[in-house]
Amino acid sequence: MTDIEIPLFKERGGKRTRQYRFFEILPGALSIGAIIILIVLSILAPFWASVYVLIIVLFVFVRAGGIAFRTVQGRVMLKKTEKINWSKWLAELENPARFAKKRQGDLRSRTFGLRQHVLNLQHLAKVAGEFPRPSQIYHGVIIALYNENYDVLGPTLQTIYDSDYDPERLFVIVAYEQRGGAATKRTITSAKKAFQGKFADLLLIEHPSDLPDEVIGKGANITFAGRHFAEYIKNKRINPDDVIITTLDCDNRPNPKYFSYLTYEWIVTPNRQRVAFQPIALFTNNIWDSPAPMRVIAASNSFWNVISTMRPHMLRNFAAHAQGLAGLIGMNFWSTRTIVEDGHQYWRSFFYFDGDYEVIPLRIGVGQDAVLANTYRRTLRAQFIQLRRWAYGASDVAYVAHNLLKQDRKVNFLAGWSRFFRLLEAHLTQACIAPIVAIGAWVPLYLNSNAAHHTIIVNDLPLVVAQVQQIAIAGLMITVCVSITMLPPRPQRYKKSKGIMMVLQWILMPVSAIAYSSASAYTAQIRLLRGKYMEKFDVTEKAIKK
Repeated sequence: MTDIEIPLFKERGGKRTRQYRFFEILPGALSIGAIIILIVLSILAPFWASVYVLIIVLFVFVRAGGIAFRTVQGRVMLKKTEKINWSKWLAELENPARFAKKRQGDLRSRTFGLRQHVLNLQHLAKVAGEFPRPSQIYHGVIIALYNENYDVLGPTLQTIYDSDYDPERLFVIVAYEQRGGAATKRTITSAKKAFQGKFADLLLIEHPSDLPDEVIGKGANITFAGRHFAEYIKNKRINPDDVIITTLDCDNRPNPKYFSYLTYEWIVTPNRQRVAFQPIALFTNNIWDSPAPMRVIAASNSFWNVISTMRPHMLRNFAAHAQGLAGLIGMNFWSTRTIVEDGHQYWRSFFYFDGDYEVIPLRIGVGQDAVLANTYRRTLRAQFIQLRRWAYGASDVAYVAHNLLKQDRKVNFLAGWSRFFRLLEAHLTQACIAPIVAIGAWVPLYLNSNAAHHTIIVNDLPLVVAQVQQIAIAGLMITVCVSITMLPPRPQRYKKSKGIMMVLQWILMPVSAIAYSSASAYTAQIRLLRGKYMEKFDVTEKAIKK
């Protein structure tokens, strides 16, 4: 079996080679270097500093146009997908030959997805016996819980139960932490009282504290639960090949059609054990309650997840995602040595399957909470901590390079290294692009006082950048309009004027991009650069407004 584990920390007897440390340092060094280059060029060669800034601004401008287009495209696709009667289509897969003949005329239909459904029926009719029937499939839903109360967990369980999928084929596993203490036990007791007997089974699995070789975090918790569930399925004499695992945070609420849609895609995907299925994380559960800066960040993250489904070659595991139990058993589930187990799961799977792995988009939403703590100040802090944890995905740069440089590497060279550079570029741009675009045009003017060095491009750059930013506002307005269509119904406790604030809040976007996205990325990357590893999953505080 390919070794896919992250090296242990030095304090726990692990060893990171010089090569591994080099790639841990690389993201932070490049991100800091991008700012240093601007400063040095501004002092020594302001013309080239201006060219440097202009190239970056134009890069961002072109990308912003693509983002605006993909946002609209993804939103349209999301709405169309949600209208499909997935449970009906899924039922037809039970007897594809019969329904392929019955739906022959639908090959000319313009109804979204219908022609592809008929083609799927025809294909499955030809390969009878080589695909699982819907009646064979079971779902395991692992919900990670730390110290959240029942007001958070209860609605998630209710949403799963209210889905259009047969609850008798859903095994719900609440993976809770022993370190959660008495409060967590009360939550578990309430869940058991309310939902025991409503699913195929409700399993409550406690993850012990201080197990060896584990980072304190979600990965260790759900892996412990996954191993117990695999043994449970074995004792039930259910084939692991017929079980799909979805991992959720305790505030994740899947669309009612999620399980039917997932099961359908699972059946029609030939290489189903070597893929993950990625729904769209939409941070909209409590978006009316969150402060304005958090709403902007939540909406921006939701948009990015919508856009990602339109670029499958760039899609990675994030938050809620699904994989086959048999594949998970083979790779020993998720990593217990990282706090970003979702994003890392992509790379873990990629190398386990020697590059024969992909993430298939599910264009349907899983509602999640925007950041909201008990006070405004704690909310601001909690948001930064959450983004810093996500930005710690830069730790995967070293992991990917380490596995690609192995002598016994089986991953295709081009496929592996193209993914590596995309990963590195993503973390680099997240850190340094926002501050360069925001203030970079003025840096050459203020750091070089010699007027003789101020060429036309140096003097006019702030004006040029301002004009480009004005054009980019058009793209932002598209984003604002789409954001309004994605809002859940306004709670009755808020006046209609609250809707105006949902538009005006976008003036905070430049501030949030620098103060949160960029700053959190720099913080995470500098920690890696210094070897100050994050060995604890900082749980995002959750408050409920009633």
